[in-house]
Amino acid sequence: MAIPDFQTIMRPLLVALEDGQERTSTEIRAALASEFSLTEEELAEMIPSGRAKTFANRVAWAMTHTYQGGLLERPRRSVYRITPRGTEVLAAQPDRVDLKILAQFPEYQEFRTKGAPSNTPTTTGSDLALISSEQTPEEQIGAAYRSIRSALVADLLERVADKPPRFFERLVLDVLRAMGYGGVGEDSTSHLGQSGDEGVDGVIREDELGLDLIYVQAKRWANPVGRPEIQKFFGALHGKRASKGVFITTSSFSSEARAYADGVTPRIILVDGHQLARLMVDYGVGVSTVETYELKRVNLDYFADEDDATTGPPEQPTLP
Repeated sequence: MAIPDFQTIMRPLLVALEDGQERTSTEIRAALASEFSLTEEELAEMIPSGRAKTFANRVAWAMTHTYQGGLLERPRRSVYRITPRGTEVLAAQPDRVDLKILAQFPEYQEFRTKGAPSNTPTTTGSDLALISSEQTPEEQIGAAYRSIRSALVADLLERVADKPPRFFERLVLDVLRAMGYGGVGEDSTSHLGQSGDEGVDGVIREDELGLDLIYVQAKRWANPVGRPEIQKFFGALHGKRASKGVFITTSSFSSEARAYADGVTPRIILVDGHQLARLMVDYGVGVSTVETYELKRVNLDYFADEDDATTGPPEQPTLP
């Protein structure tokens, strides 16, 4: 089955502890993985940031919220036990325990507002979104980031397509320079892109003497670039005795073009429009930063006791 969302995990989490015994977070995760019949592949799945495993992250969030709601207690670090309130909620809610259930408890309401600015209302839009969402806060942030980034990439492609070919040729060189290609001198890149350029729009000198050159072809096209265009560029590279070539387009490449580029020497790197726009975002070409957010987590080493030094940090991911 698919990995359950962190709110769906809450009631099975309480069931795993309903006997009143203490269990470590590792033991709880193992019991829940068995309960949900998760495969090794599912257990290895990572959250969008790649910083934690999805299932472990969702269990950790379920533990955090049920603990803050007073349904669990922590006798020791990474050890949990159900509370009398947790037992009562488990009996009263035979189908599901989620954030709506937790919201009735004053301790949980305080937890939800603890980290907010002093002028933030008790119940915010983000609180309601979290309660109604199946994603953890980290997953919501990741999804929102991907959505904003996708819209930005599409917007960049539209704007580039509206510019003349010469602008696009210069843009391509700006992106490659931002990626670190080219020497330190002002003449490390040369924009050709005119009649007599022999199929080459730009040259990048990777060293000050120009011993290592990258030749660039830029095509501001709407239709896919086919094999014949790549063959022409390959011929131009041979004519210049080049060892490196980059072909960049605002559109895409046909499968025949990609197969041809992969099989020739010197090798030609193909960059389509979406990849180019992503590189523009990653390397700050044609975009500016509007807002920056930092996600922080507890530094376990700072809080570690001397006895912890031999055992190391717990396997449970540390939450913000």
